[in-house]
Amino acid sequence: MTKIIMYGCNGAMGKVITSLAAEQEDVEIVAGIDLQAGSAGAYPVFSCLEQCDREADVIVDFSSAKAADSLLDYCAREKMPLVLCTTGLSKQQEEKVQRAAQMTAILRSANMSLGINTLLKLVQEGARVLAGAGFDVEIVEKHHNQKLDAPSGTALALAESVNEAMGRTYHYQYDRTGSRAKRDPKEIGIQSVRGGSIVGEHDVIFAGKDEVVTISHTAYSKAIFAKGALEAARFLAGKEPGLYTMADVVAAEK
Repeated sequence: MTKIIMYGCNGAMGKVITSLAAEQEDVEIVAGIDLQAGSAGAYPVFSCLEQCDREADVIVDFSSAKAADSLLDYCAREKMPLVLCTTGLSKQQEEKVQRAAQMTAILRSANMSLGINTLLKLVQEGARVLAGAGFDVEIVEKHHNQKLDAPSGTALALAESVNEAMGRTYHYQYDRTGSRAKRDPKEIGIQSVRGGSIVGEHDVIFAGKDEVVTISHTAYSKAIFAKGALEAARFLAGKEPGLYTMADVVAAEK
């Protein structure tokens, strides 16, 4: 049985994970952390980790970037494994993740779905063939109107996959309104759409002369991210300090 503390339990993803965990026999959420303390029904909710008196194997985080610093400090100090799902971290916070991973096991992923993590591999293969042949690369991501960060962490991860495949010779272009110039062949355009209740859509477009190849992923429900988060929690519990990704989880399940 993997015992979990749900960090950000009253948020949209926290509620989905709570519901899914209740249906599974090998995981249990023993406590939640949220600004509004009280009860989430099946477990107590504390306003901070320091107040939590429940023993757990791992913390699953779906909160906000502003809460990441105290969370990382706690996990490093207490040697508590952490599934870190919050996106929009600053460069300084990303560096703190690296330091904390020297003290405890941290699984960091821009997207918890199996489909997206397969897509990350597919775009690398596509980039080697298509970008290598001179195709332009554009990424368009769409999310609901409540999402705070743009571009999405997944869009940036997709751009990084392409860039890595191409020897890190590309730069990212987020906005073209400030300059009047032809497109640089070595840029990856990244555009964000925010509207309605879109769960998540990502298109990686390889545009060549007279042909376009698009690799896409559409999320129809937050349940795919919840499932991945629980799989990550099972995987991370008891692991040695280090920085892990969903690729490690996928490899372990083969």
